[in-house]
Amino acid sequence: MKKIHYLYGVLLVTIMVLSSCHARKAAMRGQPGEVVKPQQSVAEKYSAIMGVEKSDIQNGRLYEFIDDWMGTPYHFGGQDKSGVDCSGLAQLLEAQVFGVEIPRSTGEQINVIKRKYEEELVEGDLIFFDYDGKKFSHVGVYLQNGYFVHASSTKGVTITRLHDPYTYRYFSRCGSVIVQDPNSAPGK
Repeated sequence: MKKIHYLYGVLLVTIMVLSSCHARKAAMRGQPGEVVKPQQSVAEKYSAIMGVEKSDIQNGRLYEFIDDWMGTPYHFGGQDKSGVDCSGLAQLLEAQVFGVEIPRSTGEQINVIKRKYEEELVEGDLIFFDYDGKKFSHVGVYLQNGYFVHASSTKGVTITRLHDPYTYRYFSRCGSVIVQDPNSAPGK
């Protein structure tokens, strides 16, 4: 009888260990600024969400970052997994995925982009919106095929179509982050 209980215990522990491996979110691989191949499950998930081919999902760090933060609730001023706001998410994403430091607030982030037309957007570009009659009150990070990731005040971290009827009417400006050359600082 003790042998049966022991076998059940081993079986239960084995099932728990194996099932927890699948429940874990993808860990970011590589270094900031490095493009690494995404895990197959991540590529499948985000290609389906954005209506692109799985092979179009190439920046594993970007989509694994999103996967890790997806669903995190919105919290004004927040910048951790208990809650994050739009500019905090953009700042974290730019630093951890692309290795680029940007200011914390949308009012400052707007000043570090090179404006471009919507048709010219590429992964990592910032997209600004004017909600509540306030200029540049919301920011998201462009992905591809007309989609961007942001911290929504109602849905938390989510992916949204730029041309969503509600969202697009507040679209204000977009552009790529201007990367400062560390050698161009005064005194160098």
